[in-house]
Amino acid sequence: MLENKILNINAKIAVIGLGYVGLPLAVELANIGFKVFGIDIAEDKVESLKSGKSYVIDVKDQSIRRLINKNLFVSKDYSVISNMDVIIICVPTPLNKTKDPDITYINFVVEKIVKYMREETLIILESTTYPGTTEELIVNVIESEKNFKVGKEFFVCFSPERVDPANKNFNIKNTPKIIGGSTSTCLELGSTLYGLFIEKIIKVRSTRVAEMTKLLENIFRSVNIALVNELTHMSDRMGINIWEVIEAASTKPYGFMSFQPGPGIGGHCIPLDPMYLSWKAKTLDFYSRFIELASDINGNMPRYVMNQIIDILNDEEKSAKNSNILIIGLAYKKDIDDLRESPAIEIFKLLKDKGANVSYYDSYVSYFYNENEIIYSQELTKENLQKADLVAIITDHSSIDYQFIINNSKIVYDTRNVTKKCEGDNIILLGGMNGGLEAPDLLGGDTFD
Repeated sequence: MLENKILNINAKIAVIGLGYVGLPLAVELANIGFKVFGIDIAEDKVESLKSGKSYVIDVKDQSIRRLINKNLFVSKDYSVISNMDVIIICVPTPLNKTKDPDITYINFVVEKIVKYMREETLIILESTTYPGTTEELIVNVIESEKNFKVGKEFFVCFSPERVDPANKNFNIKNTPKIIGGSTSTCLELGSTLYGLFIEKIIKVRSTRVAEMTKLLENIFRSVNIALVNELTHMSDRMGINIWEVIEAASTKPYGFMSFQPGPGIGGHCIPLDPMYLSWKAKTLDFYSRFIELASDINGNMPRYVMNQIIDILNDEEKSAKNSNILIIGLAYKKDIDDLRESPAIEIFKLLKDKGANVSYYDSYVSYFYNENEIIYSQELTKENLQKADLVAIITDHSSIDYQFIINNSKIVYDTRNVTKKCEGDNIILLGGMNGGLEAPDLLGGDTFD
């Protein structure tokens, strides 16, 4: 019986997709004793893991070396599915050029599952997608192709990933886990599995509720980030320091939640996931203006940053063309190496298109590809800072000495307000206001970290 196999840690588990979601999950399952078979079509990932090296910031090399070929096995071979009791799908769900869902990866995996799966298999989808995906693309296809009945011959759940790379406070174990099942039996099996290594399981009525829950979480963030980004534009025209406004508003002990403006949003979740719901809503003749508007505002922040840089250079009687601009931080958020949807890359390209000489520094990202060209990270030296006409802080990595940057730069344009405790009269914040300790600091400067 499948439930007993799970409870006795005898179930064999396949984790399909070994990225930021799948690899940490596979490691946690292997840690508690399951035999875990990781599958990924990327040969470099498979070879890296076989050699004991992790490419995910939250998974250490020693964890891979301790588990590989003992409880954790990795390959590109989907035929191992024929021996699996549990299959967990953690593949990408990107958008295509028209911002419609690209479910190619899920469809590909389901084809392989249909080909190799056996009865009494639990399938769990963790990839973020639109409400109805689990039933439409997994349950309906397997029932049709295999003539199995969900809840009897096979079991299906949706449990959205809640991974926040480099978060030092929350990880897989202590982040509450949402799960919905196609039937009550499916739900209980999925909850039993995750309950073995996750502290709190939140059961919901259906896979659709679980799918919608994940989208709500990210739409909430997208809309509120868009609101504060739009207020940044407005405050810029009014000559108001938006950072001071947010800090003051945050003193209210109820009814206000602080969101920060920035150069744009990156990663997989916030830029992409809301558009899955917007697309699904359109198929029902419902148009979500909030989602579309938030996406438009956030998506245009890199261009706003570029225009502010051009204006700052103009004030110095310099043209963007042929100016030397050094970007600090290329990853989409601090203290990680993830470049997915990074606004810094878009800003880099926009400035290059204006004729600027653009370079970057990021201790987490040694190089990236700009079209057919490899761009390498520069060293953060006095010489490189001093030769830059403007230094733009786009990603606020914790390891950087920002006072050192200020002391050795002509102009520092700070899109993250990370220089708020630094001294210098050469700081300009996102929104056009001067930064540094000499600016009015009504709240003492260290009230909100």
